[in-house]
Amino acid sequence: MMNEEGRKNTTDSYMWVYSSGQHSKHPIRIFEYQPGRSGKYPQEFLKGFKGYLHSDAYAGYKKIPAITRCLCWTHLRRKFVDALPKDIHSPEATLPSQGITFCNKLFEIEKTLENLSSEQRKSERLKQEKPVLEAFWAWIDSTKGKILPKSKLSEALNYALNHKEEFMNYLKDGNCSISNNLAENSIRPFTIGRKNWLFSGSPKGASASAAVYSIIESAKVNGLNPYKYLHFIFSELPGVQFGQYPEFLEDYLPWSPEVQEACK
Repeated sequence: MMNEEGRKNTTDSYMWVYSSGQHSKHPIRIFEYQPGRSGKYPQEFLKGFKGYLHSDAYAGYKKIPAITRCLCWTHLRRKFVDALPKDIHSPEATLPSQGITFCNKLFEIEKTLENLSSEQRKSERLKQEKPVLEAFWAWIDSTKGKILPKSKLSEALNYALNHKEEFMNYLKDGNCSISNNLAENSIRPFTIGRKNWLFSGSPKGASASAAVYSIIESAKVNGLNPYKYLHFIFSELPGVQFGQYPEFLEDYLPWSPEVQEACK
């Protein structure tokens, strides 16, 4: 970030992304620029929100009240992948491979549940996935005493054990997801793009960038052509008195029937 008052240009700054749930009626992606990674930023953004929050295990999210955290099984699987030796066919690869196999099994079951209602999905998870989870935690308990305490595999096992409750919370509601891939996929275009532009010229520029990414990524997940959507709102909104009548904006959101018809 360049030209930010009281901070050096070399200081790390952050783009946060918030996503509605995988099974939400209206998919939304919102980007927000902040100068840091403190938990106070999501705490402020999510003020008044009560429900499930999907994320990695970053401790800053503990500052958010009235939420139930659901940790990402993709992140946990990655820990076991990182524990694999270079020779993945060696005996040392057996235990990390077992951890990966448990994770893969859960993801395989999840694929078969995508088109179910939230109630059906919760029921099927308890029926099909809970036995896999119980076997997984039993495997961890039997394995943790057999490995070097400072190894990559030990790190993966401790990561799982230290957050066991949060890894199990997705079973509580069929609208919850097993991973945080939605947010990960939404932030990816930004992380790729920053390799080209390298920095923002000012905090206002970063906030403008966040607004543009919010519009484009929300358009994409609602099945719109982003260019058509930008053309539509830039053409139509200047004549709308949405400052006086904020409800008029409803007709220009990505899921509006008129927008859907014009911008597919």
